[in-house]
Amino acid sequence: MFRAQAFLIAFLPLAVSAAGVSGTSALEFTRHAVAFGPRPSGSDANHQLQAYILTQLKTCKCQVTEDAFTPQTPKGPIAMKNIIARFPGKSGKTVVITGHYDTKLFPGRKFVGASDGGSSTGLLLELARVLAGQPRTDDVYLVWLDGEEAVRTEWAGDDNLYGSRHLAERWFKDGTAAKIKGLINVDMIGDKHLNIKQEQNSNAKLRQLVWRSASDLGYKAYFVDEAITIEDDHMPFLKRGIPALDLIDFDYEPWHTDEDTMDKLSAQSLEIVGTVVLDVIQRLERQ
Repeated sequence: MFRAQAFLIAFLPLAVSAAGVSGTSALEFTRHAVAFGPRPSGSDANHQLQAYILTQLKTCKCQVTEDAFTPQTPKGPIAMKNIIARFPGKSGKTVVITGHYDTKLFPGRKFVGASDGGSSTGLLLELARVLAGQPRTDDVYLVWLDGEEAVRTEWAGDDNLYGSRHLAERWFKDGTAAKIKGLINVDMIGDKHLNIKQEQNSNAKLRQLVWRSASDLGYKAYFVDEAITIEDDHMPFLKRGIPALDLIDFDYEPWHTDEDTMDKLSAQSLEIVGTVVLDVIQRLERQ
């Protein structure tokens, strides 16, 4: 990931709240994911994490789809897999939360991606735990995306976003895209010093809804009025006409270094993001 540009609009004061999402639980899910070590697409550790996610979902009263595909990459074909958990509703409409679980390939290094790949994996598992058994108005899809990271060192061309590009195309062709009210992608949201800026490629109405939710919940200090432009897993969905938003804390010093480890993460940060996402799901369902 990515090309990014940021500029300052304002900084807002600290606030704290709590809700049904457990940051402690999300952090523990993240810890389990990170314990597999580096998890680039196609690796044994990546496959082990897939199995762990699928095992956890068996307890969550959801419909699971394993979306396997094999894209061509600069290193040849690599088998990848998106994992989709559907919590069925009655309206015929859909709300989607996505995040990637692969880590960047750095040969000869031990890059475990605690925030970059780990935090999104853990938060999605926590959301699955919370959503299990709840009555739904809309279908809610939780999607663990593979292949977000570039295979080469640099982020360039189509060497990135493999899982989201594959799924966006699939959903466009089968009609799912037309049913989606909103898609929120979460990435690098575990930083102890949480600072989520307003990603400018994202759908403006969905961004406004998320920031309104954060304000109403008392989290304005963490969802700041500062803009940033990012290429991330929301982009292929936007290009297919799906209202999509990226939630990312890119002000993260250990990004793509071997210092991106569990000690840099916070249960509070995961709980804040998860609480806002859950609230936005409920707001979208009421629309």
